[in-house]
Amino acid sequence: MKAKTKKAMLALEDGLVFEGIGFGAGGEYFGESVFNTSITGYQEILTDPSYCGQIVAMTYPMIGNYGINEEDMESVKPRVSGFVVKEYSKIVSNWRANISLGKYLEKNNIIGIEGIDTRMLVKHLRTFGAKKAVISTVDLDKKRLIKKAKDSPSIVGVDMVEKVTCKKAYAWHEPLYDYEKEGKGEEQLQLFEDQRKRKNHNVVVLDCGAKYNIMRYLVSMGCRVTVVPASAKADEILALNPDGIMLSNGPGDPEAVPYVVDTVRKLIGKKPIFGICLGHQMLGLALGGKTFKLKFGHRGGNQPVMHLPNRKVEITSQNHGFCVDTDSLPKGDVEVTHINLNDNTVEGFKHIKYPLFCVQYHPEASPGPHDAEYLFKQFIESM
Repeated sequence: MKAKTKKAMLALEDGLVFEGIGFGAGGEYFGESVFNTSITGYQEILTDPSYCGQIVAMTYPMIGNYGINEEDMESVKPRVSGFVVKEYSKIVSNWRANISLGKYLEKNNIIGIEGIDTRMLVKHLRTFGAKKAVISTVDLDKKRLIKKAKDSPSIVGVDMVEKVTCKKAYAWHEPLYDYEKEGKGEEQLQLFEDQRKRKNHNVVVLDCGAKYNIMRYLVSMGCRVTVVPASAKADEILALNPDGIMLSNGPGDPEAVPYVVDTVRKLIGKKPIFGICLGHQMLGLALGGKTFKLKFGHRGGNQPVMHLPNRKVEITSQNHGFCVDTDSLPKGDVEVTHINLNDNTVEGFKHIKYPLFCVQYHPEASPGPHDAEYLFKQFIESM
């Protein structure tokens, strides 16, 4: 007997509407419509806190074929507002999987829509920019849905970090990576073994929506990791006597969290600092720079970045909709270290005087390539 399907619609604020089939949870959900170009890694994308408030469309045509497992989570639950795919695979085939994608979304009250022309959607978002949107299985009136999308709140100027940060400080405990099973070469294994021998660097992670793999990398390199909420004050962080401070990734508009910027400003020069994604933007603002919203953002596992000191190109994992304005950074104090080869936006910088550096992309990957692992080694050496 054929399973009963439920109709669903995706409507954008500018009038574009797609009819498809709903999966996961039913109902009506709002968010910013964006796209991700990764071929695999949908579980990590779903659970990445940086996607809070966004309806994510995958460009790869079939999603869900290897299900969901317990090991590849990047936070405690999915953070997206909705999930858009060309074809949802109801057949799950992977020895680690313990639940299907559809059941996982349903369990966590996340709506999905399949059967739409994702190529058309992505081309539209690339041409006209990210849009406010709604997915619904309960209201299929096109005009009403367009108006609802138009009237829905924007993420610009909204504190999204408070929705994903931890509530109180905690010590991160997890077994070290088994890099042999991960397929790393002997050189890589030796690198991490050398770092482990230097044990017990005390690192504090300021959690603005930190992906688990950031903490996993730090632990694998011999660090003791304490995670603190985004509301933590500078003196509270310094009272933990860290050897280094990690500023994590996170969702939304960086200028909407001035309390984090103020904390970061007071930490500059006190301890070595490494910023990732939103952490990069926080450092830019704390140093007197400005940020701006990108037209459709950088999201996927194939973003080319040039490391300017050695002119080497890295293929990187990215997920952000805002960017630091290069020209706004203080001249003479900051050196740009990385640029995006697609649009020449700044992807990383370091401070000339202080042990401080940051990148806009995700060196911890998960999902994505591991070209930028060296940045964690650089952070360890700065401590």
